[in-house]
Amino acid sequence: MIDRHRTPAAAAPPLSVLVVDDSRVMRAMIIRTLRLCGLPLGTVHEAADGLAGLGILETEPITLALVDINMPKLSGLDMLARLGRPAAGPVVIVVSSDGSDARASQVLEMGHGFLHKPFAPEDLRDAVLRALGIPDDDR
Repeated sequence: MIDRHRTPAAAAPPLSVLVVDDSRVMRAMIIRTLRLCGLPLGTVHEAADGLAGLGILETEPITLALVDINMPKLSGLDMLARLGRPAAGPVVIVVSSDGSDARASQVLEMGHGFLHKPFAPEDLRDAVLRALGIPDDDR
């Protein structure tokens, strides 16, 4: 069980988060999990496809983007290709049920994190802390 009061993330500045997934239910689950994990959430944006996600990234200062791969209009991988290298944008973690080693390697080579669906809340929390470089004192 996660003790949200002990995590160093609680002392971090609020995260501006973008969740891009074609499933409204999955977007809600990811956001709820982030909140339950005690991560310091500020503004949370949602997009149902890569094109909408890129539009939000153009107008909002996003700290963390959680992106699915298989989506209509523009896939997560195509969205990431347009976004460019990590230094040019937010920290990105791909959250996908397409968890083949080849797909995960492709995402990692692009400089992004990868998390396989379904995931435990602790896995999402750990992936976010690791991607943001926040130490985890619970370990």
